Amino acid sequence: MGQSLSQLYVHLTFGTKERYPFIIPKIQDQLHAYLAGILKKYESSAITINSVSDHIHVLFRLSKNFTLAKIVEEIKKSSSKWMKEIEGGSLKFTWQIGYGAFSVSSSKLETVKNYIKNQEEHHKRITYKEEIEEFISRYDIIEYDAKYFWN
Repeated sequence: MGQSLSQLYVHLTFGTKERYPFIIPKIQDQLHAYLAGILKKYESSAITINSVSDHIHVLFRLSKNFTLAKIVEEIKKSSSKWMKEIEGGSLKFTWQIGYGAFSVSSSKLETVKNYIKNQEEHHKRITYKEEIEEFISRYDIIEYDAKYFWN
């Protein structure tokens, strides 16, 4: 009998369409819990989730049974529908089309968890666009095209 083993950690981030501040404090915790539930459904454990008004960061362990693209599709599709229905949400809510997903070494989990937990402080100094461009540089991403990513 064979066995497949996998331990892949992903730092996922994406924003609201046109960076509109849809994620209000009143619903943040509920949104984070909802996303954790979607991840659980796809056998991917949420480690930490945090957001500011116009974007979200999710650190999770990627299941060996589902692709990253499928999980991101389900997170964005389901949470978009949920944000339109929840009290305090908006019928106009939508996520940007693009997203950033970055691999995380198990030795860096605490560093990334702390980074995600401190988003509010972090964004007093740097914009979301600057943050993404910093990731692009750090991870040597060559496919980035700003006119498509920010849609």
